[in-house]
Amino acid sequence: MGACLNLHYLNLSNNKLSNRIPAQMGKLSHLSQLDLSHNLLSGEIPPQIEGLESLENLNLSHNNLSGFIPKAFEEMRGLSDIDISYNQLQGPIPNSKAFRDATTELLKGNKDLCGNVKGLQPCKNDSGAGQQPVKKGHKIVFIIVFPLLGALMLLFAFIGIFLIAERTKRTPEIEEGDVQNDLFSISTFDGRAMYEEIIKATKDFDPMYCIGKGGHGSVYKAELSSANIVAVKKLYPPDIDMANQRDFFNEVRTLTEIKHRNIVKLLGFCSHPRHSLLVYEYIERGCLAAILSREEAKKLGWATRVNIIKGVAHALAYMHHDCSPPIVHRDISSNNILLDSQYEAHISDFGTAKLLKLDSSNHSILAGTFGYLAPEHAYTMRVTEKTDVYSFGVIALEVIKGRHPGDQILSLSVSPEKENIVLEDMLDPRLPPLTAQDEGEVIDIIKLATACLNVNPQSRPTMKIISQMLSQRI
Repeated sequence: MGACLNLHYLNLSNNKLSNRIPAQMGKLSHLSQLDLSHNLLSGEIPPQIEGLESLENLNLSHNNLSGFIPKAFEEMRGLSDIDISYNQLQGPIPNSKAFRDATTELLKGNKDLCGNVKGLQPCKNDSGAGQQPVKKGHKIVFIIVFPLLGALMLLFAFIGIFLIAERTKRTPEIEEGDVQNDLFSISTFDGRAMYEEIIKATKDFDPMYCIGKGGHGSVYKAELSSANIVAVKKLYPPDIDMANQRDFFNEVRTLTEIKHRNIVKLLGFCSHPRHSLLVYEYIERGCLAAILSREEAKKLGWATRVNIIKGVAHALAYMHHDCSPPIVHRDISSNNILLDSQYEAHISDFGTAKLLKLDSSNHSILAGTFGYLAPEHAYTMRVTEKTDVYSFGVIALEVIKGRHPGDQILSLSVSPEKENIVLEDMLDPRLPPLTAQDEGEVIDIIKLATACLNVNPQSRPTMKIISQMLSQRI
């Protein structure tokens, strides 16, 4: 089971499976839906479940699972739906969105669950439970030891405050020097070792390793000694405002915690006098724009293209509605959508525009790519979630058509009625004719895309609605 690393969906319900949930299941990092309901599983939920970083839906109902629910669930930020009803679980509910949003029906039938969830009893403060009477002979010890401990804790507190104050005084300015002394990193890996490996793997950013260029920097492919491959964006020098470094680092820390199967994982940031680097997971097939422009586009059949559109919608819905605070991408285009070996979509560069222009809040002159920008951006310079919705509409049409829809965007945004749409004009002629099922799905997508292109931002649907409609209808 642990070897099926590319598994996305797993349904083992109603199979009379017994014993414990195998810890190796935590290795399925791409798994998004797991259903183990209506079996005879027992024992505790393994903490290794935290490794299911792409998991969105989990059903463990109607088993004999016991013990406490692992706090590891609090690290699973992509998990949105969970059902643990009818087990023998007990103790506090983890503080995660999936559990906070769970209804009583999804939690009932357990031994003794508690927490700040509607329908459950609040957890009791049992700090005084089970205490034995203090023997008289111990009172003198307490009188002597407690004041000493209090004095030591106060001393350590003063030392800690002093060290923090000293660190705050030191500005994050980095002077020219060697890697050992001048490297600053925020990462899910050893920043110094990673930086040195990247320099070695790219031969100090030799152009032969460059796989793309954008508005904020060039992207390089780096194969590390661990056999892992990463994509490294080397930022252009002016892109980081030294006055806003602390805000920048805080934003990077936030973005490294984002986990969703359709979002390229930001692994971290390295800063050195010579280079400033954003390190991402490497997605094999590259950007959607390049693939659509090549003969390889013929491999993207109608079902695959529909799945690409759904992946982009799910990712944007997660960014807009499941992240706190919400993340607006600001630059959704076919150049920022990468496809993996299975042609599944992954949004890249999420948050980068905001990272590099922190002083501009939600107003940015430079945000966005021509041809994907919402019309209101031209006169308000305001970037909101509805800006991303408009860009998604363009992307959806581009995927179906096989190229950017161009002037058709204007006619669709002004006259979106179905009778004004000629289906043949919206399709990629390189693909075979639509089957009856494919035709229905493609028409539904075109309708949704057209709604996204509405000139009035308030009339555009939200990405949550779009994501739900795509999941239910298609």
